[in-house]
Amino acid sequence: MAASQKSCKLNLSVDKAKRYAQSIAYGKKIETVIPGGVDSPFRAFHEVGGDTVFFDRAKGSRLYDLDGNSYIDYLGAWGPAILGHCPDEVVRKCQETLAKGPVFGAPHVYEMEMAELVIAAVPSIEKIRFVNSGTEAVMSAIRLARGFTGQETIIMFEGCYHGHCDATLASNGHQSSSGIPDGAKAATVLAKFNDLQSVEALLNQHKGKVAGIIVEPVAGSMGVITPVPGFLEGLRALADRFGVLLIIDEVLTGFRVAFGGAQNYYNVKADITCFGKALGGGMPIGAYGGSKEIMNRLQPDGDVYQAGTFSGNPVTMAGGIATLTLLKDPAVYQALEDRTAQLFAGLGKVIAKNNWPIQLPRLGSMFSIVFAEKPVLNFQDSLTIDCKAFSKVFHFVLDNGIYLPPSAVDAACLSSVHTIEEIEETIEIMSEGFRVAFSKQP
Repeated sequence: MAASQKSCKLNLSVDKAKRYAQSIAYGKKIETVIPGGVDSPFRAFHEVGGDTVFFDRAKGSRLYDLDGNSYIDYLGAWGPAILGHCPDEVVRKCQETLAKGPVFGAPHVYEMEMAELVIAAVPSIEKIRFVNSGTEAVMSAIRLARGFTGQETIIMFEGCYHGHCDATLASNGHQSSSGIPDGAKAATVLAKFNDLQSVEALLNQHKGKVAGIIVEPVAGSMGVITPVPGFLEGLRALADRFGVLLIIDEVLTGFRVAFGGAQNYYNVKADITCFGKALGGGMPIGAYGGSKEIMNRLQPDGDVYQAGTFSGNPVTMAGGIATLTLLKDPAVYQALEDRTAQLFAGLGKVIAKNNWPIQLPRLGSMFSIVFAEKPVLNFQDSLTIDCKAFSKVFHFVLDNGIYLPPSAVDAACLSSVHTIEEIEETIEIMSEGFRVAFSKQP
């Protein structure tokens, strides 16, 4: 047989206590010093059940846990591993820069080089500021929009995720938090994703009080929902008509779905764009940018404050420069498209043959396996997703060496270094996982 036709040996009954012994032991210890045993709730298995897996290293398309188990990775570090884990050139550049000093707390030339790369790739950006995460980028962009317009209200969309600052958690209805001030809640109003009428109604209701509209161009936390034709263009038109700013949150889509992000793919320009994850090739990074007129309102030139000791630090900028330089090669995006198309063709064939209620939404290498009867177009639709079926599949494929996001609604990601053979293996394992999920056996 050809390599791509080889059948993998499936583990139908796994001794989890043995397979994950080190992870289970470590999980019990770490919970005594870190809440829930994780530094971000998304890393825990609270949505899928079972014991959280702890990892030791990553390289290319693979993750390796504390017990030595190898996984074909479709988490992609929640997005940034476009080139796979630890690309040699990115690692080399970061190591060289680290030897000169990880942080100066003062300007350095890599900041300008990185800024020029992003500005050249994204037509809507004339100036940019670097921060340390997507959350910081969004938080700062919203403050800038309010400072620039002199208004406070922000229109967001039900189910979209924009990080964990007070100003945005109200947009994430199914994952709300206590501790959010009433004032922050009052300044956030929620529209329906893919529904321009709901946005226009809010703009009229709060006329003269709205600072901006913030949107994920592709919603990544309710099953990977792409915009219906005309939605993003309609938001641009509404923002112009009502004199408010359009903030496009490309923390997940930026440089993953296309070079320059979803704005380049859909040909829509933001007033302020937020980036994160993908820019750093694995280093912690965020950024927000826009026109000179808007960005010049930031201190020290203007009156809107934002700062950070590690913002634009040399190591992160070096990793970003190496990453964006590599991503300039169209072959990277062709590889991403080819491998994701291969995965979806294989899975789609099996799903259609068995008439399983599974949707396969994607844009480029950003995708989801959605257990629902009909396509999901908004937050309300996402409530129909069968999380129990996903959990069964998640654990089956985990036991057989595939790592998915431990959530039925969050985006999975593929890298440019996944191989044809790995995709074929994935199709075989996932197909059996679907059979397990829809089996009438208990």
